[in-house]
Amino acid sequence: MSQHSADPAPTSALATVADRRDWWRDAVIYQVYPRSFADSNGDGMGDLEGVRSRLPYLRDLGVDAVWLSPFYASPQADAGYDVADYRAVDPMFGNLLDADALIRDAHDLALRIIVDLVPNHSSDQHEWFKRALAEGPGSPLRERYHFRAGKGTDGELPPNDWESIFGGPAWTRVTEPDGTPGEWYLHLFAPEQPDFNWDHPAVGDEFRSILRFWLDMGVDGFRIDVAHGLVKADGLPDLGSHDQVKLLGNDVMPFFDQDGVHEVYRAWRIVLDEYAGDRIFVAEAWTPTIERTANYVRPDELHQAFNFQYLSTHWDAAELRSCVDRTLDAMRPVGAPATWVLSNHDVTRHATRFANPAGLGTQIRTAGDRELGLRRARAATLLMLALPGSAYLYQGEELGLPDVVDLPDEVRQDPAYFRGAGQDGFRDGCRVPIPWTRDGSSYGFGSGGSWLPQPSGWGELSVEAQSGVAGSTLELYRSALAVRSEQADLGAGDRVEWLKAPEGVLAFRRGAFVCTTNTGGEAATVPARGRVLLASGEVTVTDDGEAKLPADTTVWWIAD
Repeated sequence: MSQHSADPAPTSALATVADRRDWWRDAVIYQVYPRSFADSNGDGMGDLEGVRSRLPYLRDLGVDAVWLSPFYASPQADAGYDVADYRAVDPMFGNLLDADALIRDAHDLALRIIVDLVPNHSSDQHEWFKRALAEGPGSPLRERYHFRAGKGTDGELPPNDWESIFGGPAWTRVTEPDGTPGEWYLHLFAPEQPDFNWDHPAVGDEFRSILRFWLDMGVDGFRIDVAHGLVKADGLPDLGSHDQVKLLGNDVMPFFDQDGVHEVYRAWRIVLDEYAGDRIFVAEAWTPTIERTANYVRPDELHQAFNFQYLSTHWDAAELRSCVDRTLDAMRPVGAPATWVLSNHDVTRHATRFANPAGLGTQIRTAGDRELGLRRARAATLLMLALPGSAYLYQGEELGLPDVVDLPDEVRQDPAYFRGAGQDGFRDGCRVPIPWTRDGSSYGFGSGGSWLPQPSGWGELSVEAQSGVAGSTLELYRSALAVRSEQADLGAGDRVEWLKAPEGVLAFRRGAFVCTTNTGGEAATVPARGRVLLASGEVTVTDDGEAKLPADTTVWWIAD
């Protein structure tokens, strides 16, 4: 059963965040992973009241919006991405009144709230799926998922050769109510996450209702999980290969990035546009090319899509420039803003990725050179925040947090870790609760420890330890976001003017603003482009109009 909602937020509650149309075109959006952000009741698990208590910190950091990872009622087989009730808050996070209070407080602080939506699959504890199992073959509820008879003499083989992203077959056989082995159901992720059948009209009806429920609560938008999923190719054809997870992002798959998903989002856009307040959709769409990503943000569909191609680009000037150009060129024809992101809850934090040699992917098991990784991460952040469009920050990156790569096996909770041949399963390392204070049982996260162990020395990276300290990563982020909001040439836009620069150096102009980034391993001499606004490291400007830019450093200039 769903919890009762608080009264819908009145239009006036949105007034403080609705002063500027198209705010999302240059927004800085901060991802909160609720279980790891702040714990208000001392149970070791972050919650909505904890998030609410830290909203002033996010306001002061200078972000425009907060994206909350799932907090819905869930058995937590995949950290809340297995939803049992889309209209309820899981008790570990609070209740709907807590959600309502968080939304209202955020609006009072001129922060917008974006919530996660998980439409590709539900939990196996969702009422629809439980009834589908109980009612057996032929149940109308089974038509809302992908139930199929198996292959082989007795149906003992899966219906096709699709593999789970988390490893193993993408199919699980059920035991029917009479105790016999029966049909199989599709789950592209964990077996506890059965995929919806979006060809069934009841599924679309239900999700349009869910959208209205949260829009009535006052949320400002939705981040759509597995937005490239939902629609499967007719007939669920065999893929004809193994190790299919290695193909993701390289080919259009029969279960991902099918053209039919765009009909779903056009219908959703009609619902969203009924509401005032300039609310938005953001797609998590892993596609083979940035050009296919652009399909999701055509004018009558979604507003933004994550730029995973940029996140995956190596710390290399030529590669970065190519990705920026391709991104801007792809987004310009559809009139959508580019987005830029370096970290999230599914990949190794960029302070650790950049600490390791290139080519190891986005889930890395080694700490690498911590000093090098932090230096590159700071430079990469200033580069990202100077690009045209919208930027996403992941909680704790403003503290320069590395991934925790040495978690004991017995504490890991990533479901992919327990299934062979799938994702590496090391996402827990970027989900360790963040430190707020130098001391305490969980460095200010809460009074009762933390659900994943925090490293010793975590306190020296805390908000308390870095606040007011010149040159700290936290103060670099605060300064960067303040400058970004003050400079008219930063933020929204769809072009950069590339400037001549030495090998390994990127330089581009946006009006009177210039960004110069040295991705090389040695210091570079570059033209001084005016007055230094901000730099990720020490920059020396000479009297003859040149500047010595250290390795792995970004500087922002403004013409005098």
